[in-house]
Amino acid sequence: MARLRGGAVTAAVVVFAVAGCTDLQDKGSSGAQGAGGGGAALTAADSLTVKGRAPKTGYSREKFGSAWADTDSNSCDTRDDILKRDLKEVKFSDGDCKVSYGVLEPDPYSGKEVTYKRGRSLVDIDHLVALSDAWQKGAKYWDASKRIALANDPLNLLAVDASANRGKGDGDTATWIPTNKAYRCTYVAAQVAVKKKYGLWVTAAEKAAMKKVLATCPGQKLPAGGNPTKAPSRFKAR
Repeated sequence: MARLRGGAVTAAVVVFAVAGCTDLQDKGSSGAQGAGGGGAALTAADSLTVKGRAPKTGYSREKFGSAWADTDSNSCDTRDDILKRDLKEVKFSDGDCKVSYGVLEPDPYSGKEVTYKRGRSLVDIDHLVALSDAWQKGAKYWDASKRIALANDPLNLLAVDASANRGKGDGDTATWIPTNKAYRCTYVAAQVAVKKKYGLWVTAAEKAAMKKVLATCPGQKLPAGGNPTKAPSRFKAR
């Protein structure tokens, strides 16, 4: 899991560039990455394939590889990469990789300020499109390399308040959106971008919910970038 459970992602915000993601700034707080054409998010949502949710049978976190694998080979694990990207006032315990302290200012999901301290963190890294949700909407049929890529793609990851994230669980747009109304369009656009990039489908209720949110911000851009959709061959999953 994890400023998308797994892990992850509400209306527009400062968007950070990391690990190949493009940079964008909108109004609001801080959050997911990317930039597309004006109105691209609503158009992309409308293009997503609609199917029923497949059974959760066979799902486990291990199907998506070891947590926070360094798939971009920058010698920092994915969790620290996202903490560095999304937190402010960052401090390190080991060079410039292991984050020991930082502040979510504000948390995109709740709108409040949250302090991160390593070892007793109030911050999670959310998978904007939860891994369980992805499993039920196409990922169960992928090879391990693609599942590992999804689990560690910065496009699908966001540092957020832990309590808000755990309230989300593996919900999709039809069952959960952030209480912070100012972030909802950015959040939904990020989920659309991830589902489009990886070829995941949506349920009819999910698509309707996405379009309802994005209709309130018809100029919303579609996030772009992130990592390749195949992880390096050295990474394995069960």
